[in-house]
Amino acid sequence: MKPFIVRAAALVRDIAALVFDTLKEEESRKRLSESGILEVDAMTGKEFEIFLDVHFRNCGYIVNLTQDSQDYGADLILYKDGLKTVVQAKRSKNPVGIKAVQEVAGAVRHYKGNKGRVITNNRFTENAYNLAESNDIELWDRKKLIEFILIAKNSK
Repeated sequence: MKPFIVRAAALVRDIAALVFDTLKEEESRKRLSESGILEVDAMTGKEFEIFLDVHFRNCGYIVNLTQDSQDYGADLILYKDGLKTVVQAKRSKNPVGIKAVQEVAGAVRHYKGNKGRVITNNRFTENAYNLAESNDIELWDRKKLIEFILIAKNSK
């Protein structure tokens, strides 16, 4: 009888931990959903990826976050209206250059996407715009990100 009580207690502890973690994650997602551009500026890169995940879901996308390393240049894979969009997220204090465009262009091919997009809280260099145009990559700068945040908040 005693081993049963020990197993039951362990099970209750595991369930409680799972519920706590779920509530904590929901609270975090709610906080990110309510965040604006100033909060984005203070985020880590990973927080920015999750922030985008939350906002794209609010706009009706199915979202897959890629693994943290060996992601082949993609941070999010978006699905909507039969299209697969590969996204590179760059939360940056500096203008974003061609490296991000190169990475997502390769990731579009790797993930067999329909289009690629780089999203930043900053701006892009002229060379990034040139390379994006020749590779059919969308660039979302700070202004476009702010517009998207407003749309996503109104889509909830």
